[in-house]
Amino acid sequence: MGSVHNGMSAVDLGTEGWHKPWSGTNGGSCVEAKRLPDGSVALRQSQDPEGPALICSRDEMAAFIEGAKSGQADFLIA
Repeated sequence: MGSVHNGMSAVDLGTEGWHKPWSGTNGGSCVEAKRLPDGSVALRQSQDPEGPALICSRDEMAAFIEGAKSGQADFLIA
């Protein structure tokens, strides 16, 4: 794996290790996540697995998850 950066093709991160923790009844449109060797997290859109990946540090992902749990992201779907 070369240089990991936001916007890189998710294919360059490999095909193994992607999970759909947020899969639901939305017709198969899911966010997939993959933990990278350095502890960062890659996100991709399941319907575009070769599209761009969003790379978040472990701390950024932890802050997002904690914020979502506490309701700070509710405005996104309200």
